[in-house]
Amino acid sequence: MKRTDLTVTIGSMELETPVVVASGVWPYEPEFWSSEKLEAIGAVCTKAISLHARRGNNGVRVWESTAGMMNSIGLQNVGVQGFIDRYLPRVAACGKPAIANVVMEREFETEETLARLQDAGGIAAAELNISCPNVDGDGMAWGVECGSAAQAVRATRKIWKGPLWVKMTPQSPDPASVAKAIEAEGADALVVANTWLGMAMDMAKGKPAFDRVVAGLSGPAVFPLALRMVWQVCGAVKIPVIGCGGVTTGEDCAAMMMAGAAAVEVGTAFFRDVKAGAAICRDLAEIVKTQKLERVSELVGKARP
Repeated sequence: MKRTDLTVTIGSMELETPVVVASGVWPYEPEFWSSEKLEAIGAVCTKAISLHARRGNNGVRVWESTAGMMNSIGLQNVGVQGFIDRYLPRVAACGKPAIANVVMEREFETEETLARLQDAGGIAAAELNISCPNVDGDGMAWGVECGSAAQAVRATRKIWKGPLWVKMTPQSPDPASVAKAIEAEGADALVVANTWLGMAMDMAKGKPAFDRVVAGLSGPAVFPLALRMVWQVCGAVKIPVIGCGGVTTGEDCAAMMMAGAAAVEVGTAFFRDVKAGAAICRDLAEIVKTQKLERVSELVGKARP
C-alpha cells in the first residue's frame, strides 16, 4: 500500500510531517533528542532563549485545569550563551529542523541574542516570541497592537537573516491586522497562537493559585479558540501560518490545516504522551486517505471558500 505523503513546506523549509514541537515542552536531556523520541516530528522549537539567564516565576508554575493545563513558568532559561554552550550541539545534531524560540525583550537585547545565535549556526529558523503571558514588561505586550508588533519584527529583521517565524498572542483584539503588520515587516511565517490568559483558585488556601494571579491556559480547552484565530489570520496574510493551541489528535491537525495552516505546533499533548506526534500522524494519514487525497499538503485551505 502506498504510504501517505506527510511532508509540508513552510517557506523554503521542508518538514517530514506537519507536527512541530511547541516551545517550552521538549526537555534538553540527551535521550529526548534521539530518532526514537523524535519519531513523526517535523521540527522542534527550543525552550525560550533570552539574552541573560532567567530564574522564572516564583510559586506554583503548573496547574491542571478542565481539559487542559495552566502554566506560569516565566521564561526560565540559561541565557543565549548558556544555550549555545550547553544545548545547541545536541539540538543542531538531532536530524530535525531546530527552531530557536527567542524572547522579545528590549530591542538591543533581542538583537544581541539573535546575533549570537546567527554566529553559532545550526538553527533552521528563529521564532520571535511576542506573546508570552507570564512575564512583565515584555512578552505579549509586544504583540497586542499592530505598531509594537511591527516594531519588534523590524528590529529582529535588522539582525536575523534566516527564516523568521513570529509567535502571536491571542490577547490581541484584532489578530488579522496584527498579522498583516508582522507580514509587512518581513516575517516568513506566523505561529497562531500562544496560551490564553486565565487564572486558577487554590480553594485550600483561599487565594489565586499563581503568584502573578494570571497564567497561560493550554490544551484541548483552547482548541476551538485557536482554530478560529487561525481561520482569521489565514484569511488576512499570504505567508504560511502554523496553527498552535490545543492540538491533540490527527483530526485537530487536519482541522487547522483545512482552515489554512501549513503545519501545527503541539505542546500540552506531549506532557501526556511523549509519542503524541506519532499518534497524530497515524490518524492524520487515515484522514488524508478518507478525503481521497494523496498528500497531507492538499488539506491546506481545503475548507476555505
